[in-house]
Amino acid sequence: MMPRILVIDDDAAIAELVAVNLEMAGYEVTQAEDGIKGQALAIQMLPDLIMLDLMLPRVDGFTVCQRLRRDDRTSDIPVLMLTALSQTQDKVEGFNSGADDYLTKPFELEEMLARVRALLRRTDRIPQAAKHSEILNYGPLTLVPERFEAVWYVNTVKLTHLEFELLHCLLQRHGQTVSPSEILKEVWGYDPDDDIETIRVHIRHLRTKMEPDPRHPRYIKTVYGAGYCLELPNNEQVAEETKSSA
Repeated sequence: MMPRILVIDDDAAIAELVAVNLEMAGYEVTQAEDGIKGQALAIQMLPDLIMLDLMLPRVDGFTVCQRLRRDDRTSDIPVLMLTALSQTQDKVEGFNSGADDYLTKPFELEEMLARVRALLRRTDRIPQAAKHSEILNYGPLTLVPERFEAVWYVNTVKLTHLEFELLHCLLQRHGQTVSPSEILKEVWGYDPDDDIETIRVHIRHLRTKMEPDPRHPRYIKTVYGAGYCLELPNNEQVAEETKSSA
């Protein structure tokens, strides 16, 4: 069965160009020209991927993405934002609204197809579960790949696909500094560029779920100029923390 992609864009020429190239690459494509119709189609057809413009009539793309993320039926569908807005703050707002990736117009069609392939590969639940078939554990952290969750001390933390992959990437290199280019290549699945705002936003999201004080992180550390490092207490230290807090 061909992967189904929903393209929500009010620019008919761009939407048609995108659709034609996706169909030539072997995807089934449905189009919507405004935010309300796009949201309705997303709920109706439950596509494998949504390509979402930000500047839409009736309801803008930021709002559409937020609504899709709040709806259990569509919360796990990957969203690739297509937009002419290229400022860093626009990208941050896009990721904060729930987007998985961000492509600025004008873009090369080959780059678009590469992003689509990477998103579909990364968010396919069956391959992901097989990829992380074991439950990974270090100290207070256990990753549960079948449910994209983390057990953090005694709490269960629900993660997005990206957060899970990012945390897994750091956990595999526990105590080591992982460069942004390495993270982009492993987690996002395409060659890195100079824009690492994508990583920063998702690191901030992880910190809000795991750090006692996200503004002063103890566990997910920034190594300035080099990347990020996950440093967790070992089992003996966790036991000591538990004993002292009892």
